[in-house]
Amino acid sequence: MSDPMRIRALVQGSGAVVRVLMSHEMETGQRKDAAGKVIPAWYITDMSAALNGKLVLSAQWGTAIAKNPFTQFTIKGAKSGDKISISWTDNHGDKRTDEAVVA
Repeated sequence: MSDPMRIRALVQGSGAVVRVLMSHEMETGQRKDAAGKVIPAWYITDMSAALNGKLVLSAQWGTAIAKNPFTQFTIKGAKSGDKISISWTDNHGDKRTDEAVVA
């Protein structure tokens, strides 16, 4: 299992700004190791965010996303105390879900 995501959600104006740092190697399958062997592809394919259990963001990713991806988005109508849930799935079937409370 990968390391927990770092999620920060802060009220700003009429919503909340959510910042997420995910821990993932994000290999494209095009690089080679020191021995010249191709490093197999391993990357996040799907990412989603939910506010109090309701889906508010869904994204499909590919190999062009950097190692340890960072994403930021705004959720209108979010208020202090609401629960944000972030989930991802990678091309190996690994999954991770972490939560944070809007401050």
